[in-house]
Amino acid sequence: QVQLVESGGGSVQAGGSLRVSCATSGFTFSRFSMGWLRQAPGKEREGIATISRGGIVTHYADSVKGRFTISRDNAENTVWLQMNSLKPEDTAMYYCAARADNDVALTPSLFNYWGQGTQVTVSS
Repeated sequence: QVQLVESGGGSVQAGGSLRVSCATSGFTFSRFSMGWLRQAPGKEREGIATISRGGIVTHYADSVKGRFTISRDNAENTVWLQMNSLKPEDTAMYYCAARADNDVALTPSLFNYWGQGTQVTVSS
């Protein structure tokens, strides 16, 4: 059974930092590129960060570039998103997702497996 379980969300003031984690099981983690996506109320889900199977290639949305860092550990089947200099507009539900290739495109529809999400709220 495929499982992606996010944790580490919460509430933080603008300018603060959070690190969200995604523990996975039920599939061969090292054969999947991984991504973090988010969805704010009333908005479409958007891809914000992706990482290739081996962790060598990463890709970020312009809205988070320079502030967020995605990383993974294939031995632990886990992917993280370090979020610094958070802004109120970063408030959203954050999802971890996996796709069965080595592409790092941010398009949500290309992901095969999804977690349930973790809420991040940034106050001004």
